[in-house]
Amino acid sequence: MLNAQTVSAQGLARSALTIVDTLNAQPMYHSPDIRAVYARVRQLAHLATDAADHLIDAIDILDHTRAGLPVELGDVFLAVLTEQEARREAGRRFTLVASLTALGSSDAVATAELFVAERRRRGFVPEHQPPALSPSQSTTLRAVARGDVAISSDKPYLRREDLRVSIRTIRALESRGLVMREDCPDWFRDERLHLTAAGRRDLAASFARPRPTGLTTRPAVPLPTAAASRSR
Repeated sequence: MLNAQTVSAQGLARSALTIVDTLNAQPMYHSPDIRAVYARVRQLAHLATDAADHLIDAIDILDHTRAGLPVELGDVFLAVLTEQEARREAGRRFTLVASLTALGSSDAVATAELFVAERRRRGFVPEHQPPALSPSQSTTLRAVARGDVAISSDKPYLRREDLRVSIRTIRALESRGLVMREDCPDWFRDERLHLTAAGRRDLAASFARPRPTGLTTRPAVPLPTAAASRSR
């Protein structure tokens, strides 16, 4: 499981750097918002790289201890650790990884929205138009993108108390191919949700969509005239 998480963190770092390369290949005005997008994507790459390094350290600590070998921490070799000491050292790395990645998903969503909003403001409208979503479906799609939704005993488990997500809404998004489940490494959760490629595309296309400017009004009802009032 630790190896899989390490590979995932390294993949995230590579993806972030690929995004930077993709942005560099597009001619665009580097407004303050676009510069902020660059900075946040690079920050995500650095955080993911650091997280992967800490996970590799944790794996090495546990593997060396099981093999009866001294543990290398930087340029320092420690004596052979007991299993309890090794778990404690590895646990410190897990805590660091959790703190480094705690805001990664929500910041990635905010960065994507900032980029799309700035591009829309300059006349670059995404070609893809997302299908209509109900307010609850739209809220759930964003919550999944932020990593706030998991499944436990076929019921939603939410990381934020201000969220309201139903399993019915999740199933509706699954049926439309926008979200999918995968096994969750958290011992207390069965599955976690993440966006599919279609879900990411639809969510990105929904960012900063202009609201209708015209207000729908009812036809004016003529007021009764004085003569009509006297005839009643």
